[in-house]
Amino acid sequence: MDYWMIKMENAAKKLVENAWDLDVFKLAYATSLSIHEISKSFPKDELFALTNQIRRCSKSICANIAEGFAKQLFSSAEFKRFIAIALGSAAEMQVWVSYCFDLHYINNQQAKQWKDDYASISRMLGKFHASIP
Repeated sequence: MDYWMIKMENAAKKLVENAWDLDVFKLAYATSLSIHEISKSFPKDELFALTNQIRRCSKSICANIAEGFAKQLFSSAEFKRFIAIALGSAAEMQVWVSYCFDLHYINNQQAKQWKDDYASISRMLGKFHASIP
């Protein structure tokens, strides 16, 4: 099997066996859990609107990374496509976070944290996308 070799900070290489081994996946997963938990306090009339949207969008980033990772065994182009989809969802989440803040569902500190997380996720996915042959 042709698994990705990811360069670690200490210049050593680590065998990446699944999406869970990727730092970008770990950050996206942790952020999606935070969004799910905090969105439980959103108004009930948002349950099938903004609450549902941010939960699905944040989780889709992880799902697309995982699906793309699995498909890399068959096609680099498919892998790259799924990473691009995840990148689009990360950009979308930055808009949804602004809505959450502007509607006063989250405070400034939470909005900043999520925006920073999704900016990092976007940068990581962009670099990752560029590295896929």
